[in-house]
Amino acid sequence: MSQIADRVDAENAARPGAPAAHPEFDRLVRTMWRLRQPDGCPWDREQTHRSITKNMVEEAYEAVEAIEADDTAHLVEELGDVLEQVVLHAQIAADEGAFAIDDVIHGLNEKLVRRHPHVFGEHAAAGDGGEVQDIWDEVKAAERAASGEDERPQGLLDSVPRSLPALMQAQKISKRAAKAGFEWETVADIWDKVAEERTEFEREKPGSEERALEFGDLLFALVNVARREGIDAEEALAASNRKFRARWSRMESLAREEGVDLELVGTSALNGLWDRAKAEEKR
Repeated sequence: MSQIADRVDAENAARPGAPAAHPEFDRLVRTMWRLRQPDGCPWDREQTHRSITKNMVEEAYEAVEAIEADDTAHLVEELGDVLEQVVLHAQIAADEGAFAIDDVIHGLNEKLVRRHPHVFGEHAAAGDGGEVQDIWDEVKAAERAASGEDERPQGLLDSVPRSLPALMQAQKISKRAAKAGFEWETVADIWDKVAEERTEFEREKPGSEERALEFGDLLFALVNVARREGIDAEEALAASNRKFRARWSRMESLAREEGVDLELVGTSALNGLWDRAKAEEKR
């Protein structure tokens, strides 16, 4: 595969406007290496892959937030924070003799070339994103076969990462199951399932583990409604969170303008402020 990647890179480099050297990236790698040296930063030296796992997730979400806010300046910073996590993990591995940042980049580049035969290989050009996904799946299947993974029992849901956010994971799981034929006939049937799950939830004792589990089943059923309606459940909830934040922030502004302390007013006053914020939003 390296020969193919070398050929592809030579062709890419010959194109007008092709990116060339990136000295700032090498500078970053050296900075991270220095931080992990014996006389470097105590915090950086103490970190392991596991100790900074949550950092990777948090930085990725902050980058997404900048994207959704169309905040270019903030996005530059947040992408830098994501890259910091990648380089730090690579340096931790290099210090352990496992791999280095060049191995990460080499593997990624080879995979990109391999999984885009419609661009870099003999495969006919793809007409749309759907065809690209089909090609991607074919190449991944060939990779599993070549690595011997197909010789081991592979469950339908094994390739869905367990670390994904719960709503996103639920939608991917339900999509796989539906593709295998485990599906409701209509959206109305799913709404009936939602009603059934609500009944089972309300049947359990408040505060019990069983009630919490039934609530999870209720959410899972709602995710299936989203899937059938072509709605991304994770994005939909994120949008609702943003809307709630914006309205609450406006409520706080209205309260300050009127000299009102939100923590001291009653439910009726809070609802009134909420309705005003909502009305302004519609205007």
